[in-house]
Amino acid sequence: MLLKNDSSEINEKLNSASPDPSFINTTFQTLNNRHQIIYEFVMRYDDYIYDTHDYGTGVPLTMIESHTLTYIDDHPGTTVTELTHFWHKTKGAISQIVTRLEQNGLVSKQKKADNAKLVRLYTTEAGARASNAHKMYDIIDITKTLGEIGEKCTPEEIDTFFRVMQVYYGVISKDFEENQIPKRQGRRKKK
Repeated sequence: MLLKNDSSEINEKLNSASPDPSFINTTFQTLNNRHQIIYEFVMRYDDYIYDTHDYGTGVPLTMIESHTLTYIDDHPGTTVTELTHFWHKTKGAISQIVTRLEQNGLVSKQKKADNAKLVRLYTTEAGARASNAHKMYDIIDITKTLGEIGEKCTPEEIDTFFRVMQVYYGVISKDFEENQIPKRQGRRKKK
């Protein structure tokens, strides 16, 4: 296992005039083998996020659509701009999601009387029902998942996992900011 103490030694060897190919390969294999599960998890979870689910209302939604709907339901009058900050997505990507929610009769847009450019978002009755159905689905699904994980991991290990995920997310977010990595444009929903 490579830790922080190893990073300066690794950087020194990699930045030498002629890095040893066997060192490069061995170090890569060690790191890659350990991180492979992260790559596989992220790709699988990405598929899950963009797959549609019927939460019991007859309206299939992707995870990002259902969570956006729930955010709007929990924050009536929110705006697309506020959603872009929350989801770290472009205005275009969020607008597409909101438009799909509106087309499904789940969200309504209301322009402010004194500022026609400011559009507030609200859930419709159907949207509030779908948001609630999504919350119930997530409670059951997350509880089931944590139960299955709990069969192989202790509560402390599960807490540590979430703590590490928070720190890892912070590291990645910092990298995005420092390297000015653009926000994801989103993925078009397959029809």
